[in-house]
Amino acid sequence: MQLLLACVISFLIGALPFGLWVGLLKGVDIRTLGSKNIGATNVLRVLGPAAGLTVFVLDTLKGAVGILLAAFVLLPGLDFPWQVLIGLFAVLGHTFSPFLRFKGGKGVATTLGILLALSWPVGLTTLAVWIIVVALTRYVSLASIVAGVSLPISSWYFLPHPARVWMAAMTLTLAILVIIKHRENIKRLLAGTEAKFGQRVAAPVEETEETDHDA
Repeated sequence: MQLLLACVISFLIGALPFGLWVGLLKGVDIRTLGSKNIGATNVLRVLGPAAGLTVFVLDTLKGAVGILLAAFVLLPGLDFPWQVLIGLFAVLGHTFSPFLRFKGGKGVATTLGILLALSWPVGLTTLAVWIIVVALTRYVSLASIVAGVSLPISSWYFLPHPARVWMAAMTLTLAILVIIKHRENIKRLLAGTEAKFGQRVAAPVEETEETDHDA
């Protein structure tokens, strides 16, 4: 029951729509502007660096808090495989938030928080890959996809057996989820129409069927 409670708590923490709330504090509904996504990238484009960084930090913390709460408060000494499961629930909460009618962001920042809590070398390696790709291409979506694909590799490299097996399985799942959530970005990357990092958006765009473009 405690494990189930930990998973539920992690899911609900992950589901907190900080991007939406930061936008509302500034008088805008971020879901109606730019890519209409609640993630840090869209907040950055619409509201600027301070708001974008705030959402990025909060979304990253969402991934770590559930694991740390379970491992040190609810279930001290919790085995690594269960920590992995609890972390996965945080990403699912962010991606399918019950506060947003089971819609949400793409979970990239929340995934980073999970990785830092479970294995900081894997987390920092993933962040480094993301930064390098953004610096070279200025495409956040491409950086998120490449970083996601790198997860199972870095997990296998840094972690001992059997922890590496569980971590690799989770990160492979997350990599697939990242790619699926970025399918529209992939189409725009191939078409050469994807927005680059740093581009600002000052006015609403028309509603489309696919409205979540950023992590």
